[in-house]
Amino acid sequence: MEKANGCISRPSRKRKLPQEGNDALNFTLDELSDDLLERVLSWLPTSTFFRFNLVCKRWKSVAASESFKLACSRIPSREPWFFMVDPNLNQSVVFDSAERSWKKLSHPPLLSQNCNCNSIPVAAVGGLVCFRNMSGDYFVCNPVTGSCRELPPVNPDSHHRSLHAIAMNAYSNYHGSYKLFLVSGDLPKLSYKVYNSSADCWEEEIMLRKKTDDCTGFEFDSNDDDDAVYFLSKAGNVVATNMQRSPSKQFSSVITHKDGEEIVYFLSSSGTVVACNLTQKHFSEYPRLLPVFLEYSIDVVECKGEMLVVMLSEFFESASIRVWRFDEKTKTWNQIAGMPPSMSHEFYGKKVDINCLGAGNQIFICLSSAELCSYVRCDIVTNEWVEVPKCCLNGEVMEFMSAFSFEPRIEASV
Repeated sequence: MEKANGCISRPSRKRKLPQEGNDALNFTLDELSDDLLERVLSWLPTSTFFRFNLVCKRWKSVAASESFKLACSRIPSREPWFFMVDPNLNQSVVFDSAERSWKKLSHPPLLSQNCNCNSIPVAAVGGLVCFRNMSGDYFVCNPVTGSCRELPPVNPDSHHRSLHAIAMNAYSNYHGSYKLFLVSGDLPKLSYKVYNSSADCWEEEIMLRKKTDDCTGFEFDSNDDDDAVYFLSKAGNVVATNMQRSPSKQFSSVITHKDGEEIVYFLSSSGTVVACNLTQKHFSEYPRLLPVFLEYSIDVVECKGEMLVVMLSEFFESASIRVWRFDEKTKTWNQIAGMPPSMSHEFYGKKVDINCLGAGNQIFICLSSAELCSYVRCDIVTNEWVEVPKCCLNGEVMEFMSAFSFEPRIEASV
């Protein structure tokens, strides 16, 4: 130690890096080969890809290369974007769950044509979103790149049957391998049709039989067409007709994979969950969560490969929103998450309709009624519920009926 001005000076704790080998810490991305640069950049959030053009000519060239898309396809998963639904909106609006911000995307030109301007999203998988127009034509789009194509027309005979569910499944984003499933018919006579992108055609329609060991105890009666069936609509009103849903969720369904089997779940006209096993070619109905005469709004979601139900119900002058999982062994519904009463109470008595979607451990919930419009994210593992900030476009607050979840992937091919 040395004394300076009467004070004891202590040796500095800062240490200089050794000069030898210091050059290894000063490399830049410019020194990487094209292959390594593409692999590094592919791990960045998708929203940053749009800014590559502003960095340098090399990064701009990388963003446009097929090899970069291939590198992106090797990323196991990306934080989901939620594609918001508003039939009167001529542009695409998404909520970026990674950056927790709203974004505007260019609307595909094909969907802006007069005959397709009223197309609404009906299904999503991987990096793709499927739209359907008023004529029953289908379009598959990558919202990030704006690429879009119209699928071959469905057999005209299919338009005469009630359509219950539309679901998608992707087998390869990069090679554009996916299937679109349509479940139609009148219970108990259901069938499904599949569009296979690899063959670019609709496959033959397949009939579904009712599962003989259905645990629900509910029997479908094909002779009761003249009898009124009373139940509660998703808007909270007792009606004697088919369940009324917002147009975008009219064919609300999810698809799961279990033990190598593809199963499509949708809500029947009376609000019960119907499971269609496309591999075994049979269907069954799940037992009700609540009696039909109780007020509630319900929707099905897929999280981590399993079907869950989100329900808004009202008891003792208060509202609750809970997430339920069906136990196949005990044949009962079990609650796995619930919104804190301090948040859910404001929905009491307001005839709120919920439209939900799942992504990983998250559930995105759109709550709408004549009095309010709100969006909430739920983490089913931690039971954390967070309100999503309002979306403002041109100084005006936008209200959306529902949403669809997709992964923002520039490599997803239509």
